[in-house]
Amino acid sequence: MGHSAEIQVDQLTIADMEDLPPHPSKLKTAEYLDELRLLQIELLKLQRWTKETGAKVVVLFEGRDAAGKGGAIRRFSENLNPRGARTVALPKPNDTERGQWYFQRYVQHLPTTGEVVFFDRSWYNRAGVEIVMGFCTPPEYGEFFRQAPGFERSLVESGIHLFKFWFSVSRENQLKRFEARKTDPLRQWKFSPVDEASLDKWDDYTRARDAMLIHCDSPTAPWIVVNSNEKKRARLESIRHVVDSLDYEHKDGSVAHAPDPHVVRPAVDVMRVQSVPAPVAGS
Repeated sequence: MGHSAEIQVDQLTIADMEDLPPHPSKLKTAEYLDELRLLQIELLKLQRWTKETGAKVVVLFEGRDAAGKGGAIRRFSENLNPRGARTVALPKPNDTERGQWYFQRYVQHLPTTGEVVFFDRSWYNRAGVEIVMGFCTPPEYGEFFRQAPGFERSLVESGIHLFKFWFSVSRENQLKRFEARKTDPLRQWKFSPVDEASLDKWDDYTRARDAMLIHCDSPTAPWIVVNSNEKKRARLESIRHVVDSLDYEHKDGSVAHAPDPHVVRPAVDVMRVQSVPAPVAGS
């Protein structure tokens, strides 16, 4: 297997970031832990800034199953003050929520002033697992694509700093991680019936991902693709993207700088398609 560092950054595609590791060798654990500590210090500075200025930050974590979203969220949040940072991981909607406006159940979890909120999956469930697994109708799916860009524009215009991460992983690595979950008693809860049912739907999820990354990407709320075939680099560089993007006090520019472009890329730069997939066939 090759690696994406063999490819010029401006030639990287979403397929490269999904199928290949970012570099020929993995980051050594000691180096990873040293860098993680420095980045988590920057996150604490960022949190202090949100408290002092009343800023609001939302970070969405999306991606294929077993792409490393949960591990990344833990590294973002583990040293933050829990009074000003929380993680939202919603269960399937109840009968009341199913009768509401689709985005309503998410709105109540958005941050107040001085708060950082991490969404472990988000309103983009509709653009992924719901349409692929048949949990929503094509008209509901189409309505989501019509409403999502305006919804996110309203969030940003209201003062929310919105980050949207798509964590990519190869099919080979996904299967390995699924097997590890099934055999580890401490992680078996992570392998759900939906995960098992999705094993034969790789191509369906690929088409859903492409439609989502194209139709719901905008300068106001851009998608960021993270190569998560190597989890350590994915965690470091996704944190680095956030701390690089915000202008908080006492930022250390030697740590909070642009992320490794072989790990983190704007979706608009890697979604090279000859024709744009429609969000709903025949709608």
